[in-house]
Amino acid sequence: MTLESDDRSKDLAEAGARPPRLVRIGARIRRGLPRTALAALCGVLLALSFPSVGIWPLSLVAVAGLSLLTYGRTARQGAWTGLVFGLVFMLWLLLWIDVIGYDAWALLSVAEALFLTAMGAGLAVVSRLRFWPLWTACLWVAQEWARDRVPLGGFPWGRLAFANTSSPFTPLAALGGAPLVSFAVALCGALLAAAVLALRTREGRERSGRLGLACVAGAAVAGVVGYAVPLPTAGTTAGGPAYAQIGVVQGNVPHAGMDFLGRPMQVLDNHVAATFDLMNKVDAGKLPQPQLVIWPENSSDVNPYNTPAAYDAISQAAGRTGVPMLVGALVDGPDAQHVMNEGIVWDPKTGPGAHYTKQHPVPFGEYVPFRSILMKYITRLQRVARDFYPGDKTGILQVGPAKIGDVICFEVAYDGIVHDAVAKGGRVLVVQTNNATYEHTDQPDQQFAMSRLRAVEHGRAVVIAATSGISAVIAPDGSVVQRTQLATQAELDVKVPLRDGLTLADRVGAGPEWALSFVGLGAVAFAAWTRRRRSSGTPGTPA
Repeated sequence: MTLESDDRSKDLAEAGARPPRLVRIGARIRRGLPRTALAALCGVLLALSFPSVGIWPLSLVAVAGLSLLTYGRTARQGAWTGLVFGLVFMLWLLLWIDVIGYDAWALLSVAEALFLTAMGAGLAVVSRLRFWPLWTACLWVAQEWARDRVPLGGFPWGRLAFANTSSPFTPLAALGGAPLVSFAVALCGALLAAAVLALRTREGRERSGRLGLACVAGAAVAGVVGYAVPLPTAGTTAGGPAYAQIGVVQGNVPHAGMDFLGRPMQVLDNHVAATFDLMNKVDAGKLPQPQLVIWPENSSDVNPYNTPAAYDAISQAAGRTGVPMLVGALVDGPDAQHVMNEGIVWDPKTGPGAHYTKQHPVPFGEYVPFRSILMKYITRLQRVARDFYPGDKTGILQVGPAKIGDVICFEVAYDGIVHDAVAKGGRVLVVQTNNATYEHTDQPDQQFAMSRLRAVEHGRAVVIAATSGISAVIAPDGSVVQRTQLATQAELDVKVPLRDGLTLADRVGAGPEWALSFVGLGAVAFAAWTRRRRSSGTPGTPA
């Protein structure tokens, strides 16, 4: 809008006439630009708190900023602020999806931002209640609770907990899982926002000062209480040996991107060669003899059950180690339209045995929802020739002396799958993954951070085997014992603690997340109800 239109609006107002609709809209947009720009800035700050930049304190600043921008606003204004915040945040955080296509990146970012839009409206509504920082933190959990589950099984990327996998908040995962970490981060940020609001109030300076200091003290407590949570590091013997010597093989791929496989059996040959290298170092006395060896997801790029050359290659590698191996492979599904993504226990003498089938295939990456309709319009989906068939059992496998809880790739982001892998007997968590498609992006670092949180949450060592990185061994307290670099052939050989005890988070499961989510949604409903009563002038309405 120009100065001429501003003058026109002013003249009309002075004359008592209502400005035209377009003039009113233009004036409203100009008034909202600073707030919109600040919302976008907060979205950038939250994205920067995640790996690979990983400046976790920025997550507190982002939450505080969004809380200030939605405080005292209408639900519609809060929704707009949440949309801008969420869209900028998700577009930055999920930039790695542009490997698949810019349209996929944009559509997923918009879909995820809609949850933050709804949260923004909720934050504005509950900001009028007493103790609003508490309801704000609950709404962050509610937003993540919904986004982790819908649509199509949900997409948990971008949870506040996953930006705080190596921060003072991290130990809280052992008490209430990732949701409790997100709650504490959001509560700390909201309390800082409340302190800013209290300290800038001109009326009742003494009272406002005390309130501001109380909010700062509350934020400090939320930030340091995690240090009081004891985290285990040693193994236990109740269910067998306290430690296992585990070898991890990272064979690498021909090149990164959508076509990472190269010619058939090339990825498998790389992992066989890396396994022989590992054992040559063992023979030379440079490394101890492993008791089991872990290969990553898709380490066999052809079905070993119906490809004799692949079967023989894996058997030779297992024979060279002399110990059971866990091999990742795609195998035929129950019909011609499906395949299964599996971790297979391969014995050096008897060959393939028990296996785990990935339970949560990735929509549009491993299966195509509404295939018959979408294939007509999006030809690129033809690259997913057959849908992945989901498994229905938890990945509890006995591999040599270790009873492992196996999860495959993106499954590490889903609370329930990892929880079951521990609660049903896994003494060490194994993450088989193939991030070669996203090798030169932030995705491997983001997924690696999730594994660090899972170690603390469940009090288990986490062994990550990746085709091209990042492979690693993480101690039960979340510290990194060893890790590899991206785009290299590498081997790890580490003494890993095996544990039997359950953390409080294991015992309570998803209970805290559901409770906090319902409290947040209940606060929105209560605020809306009281506002309606005030507007209708109902007697007895609280002031």
